[in-house]
Amino acid sequence: MDIARPSAAKERQRRRIIYLVTGVLVIAGITMGLSKLKPAAPSVEWSTVWPDTVKRGSMLRQVRGLGTLVPEEIRWIPALSDGRVEKILVRPGTAVKADTVLVILVNPQVEQALLDAQAQSRSAEADLKSLEVQLQSNVLDQKANAAKAQADYEQARITAESNVELGKLGVTPDITVKNSQSVANQLKVRSEIDQQRYQNSQRELDARIAAQKAKVEQVRALYNLAAERQNEMRLRAGTDGMLQELSLNNLPLQEGQQVQAGTTIAKVANPRRLKAELKIPETQAKDVQLNQPAQVDTHNGIIAGKVARIDPSVQNGTRTIDITLTGELPSGAVPDLSVDGTVDLERLDNVLYVGRPAYGQENSTVGMFKIGTDGKNAERVQVKLGRSSVNTVEILSGLKEGDQVILSDMSRMDSYDRIRLER
Repeated sequence: MDIARPSAAKERQRRRIIYLVTGVLVIAGITMGLSKLKPAAPSVEWSTVWPDTVKRGSMLRQVRGLGTLVPEEIRWIPALSDGRVEKILVRPGTAVKADTVLVILVNPQVEQALLDAQAQSRSAEADLKSLEVQLQSNVLDQKANAAKAQADYEQARITAESNVELGKLGVTPDITVKNSQSVANQLKVRSEIDQQRYQNSQRELDARIAAQKAKVEQVRALYNLAAERQNEMRLRAGTDGMLQELSLNNLPLQEGQQVQAGTTIAKVANPRRLKAELKIPETQAKDVQLNQPAQVDTHNGIIAGKVARIDPSVQNGTRTIDITLTGELPSGAVPDLSVDGTVDLERLDNVLYVGRPAYGQENSTVGMFKIGTDGKNAERVQVKLGRSSVNTVEILSGLKEGDQVILSDMSRMDSYDRIRLER
């Protein structure tokens, strides 16, 4: 019978401990080594990215906005009196002249007012003629009285002078001479009075005729006003152009509808004199100045223009910029047409620039993937952006001329600093 020696058992136990400690150390070393390895770079299809090359040279700064073409000359035509739409003579889209009648309104009260004013005007004119006849008759009567008084005085004067001569010869008594002289003096005074009455009657005629003429003019003015109101029931274009709208309360105007005074029902504009109203984001509109060159894309041609007005207020995060069009309008350019427009702000010379990335604002620092020289890998770098344009942005630091970067949205790779490009 074999008996185990104590020294052999201890030796086996010591070996087991050594093996166990060695295994633990090996596993710990492997784990530590694996933890220090970088994660594998994810793959991205080359066809899904938008690369661009950093360049140095001149960069044109522009801002872009959406907008519409609007007429420079717009005439809004209101109804000046209450009325019912009797007839619509012209429909939107028709070329019109200034005197073209668009709509005929009717209002019995306006028609009655015209008839009343016409009757009053005729009555006042008849009264004027009657007064002229009456006053002229009075003047003639006074003139006749003045002439008779003058004739009586002349006869009495001659008689008195004759009696004076006869009295000197002693033929006529003194009493007769004095009586004839007294009669002549009385008739002279009466002649002067009648002459004054004649002159006063002439002045009265002029004054009363002038007063009646003023009344006639007043009544005639009321008649003309009533006639004008009646004429205004025929709404005219007022300017050459095209009828753009014919509506009431944002709905097409219909015959038989009642229209209140002051309600705008028609819009006439010149379709060949248009301007563009662009909506520019307020953060970009700060650099826009008057008379800066601009281009307006109608999707059927590009029209040159310049900045004519900048709205001082901000609405819904945008400012309205008016562009006066200096080029010829292409076919299909009509009011309310949707357009794209760009405004040239300035030209930067000898700057480093690249295509504008899908993320990041001007004067900010963003992470961009720079493509390696092998074209198979890209590494994230911090890039400081400067002034931006519609399609390009200035590079202040982080890139150099000739570097290739990815401009497309890579936000899904925010947790990675490197990517592989699969072609």
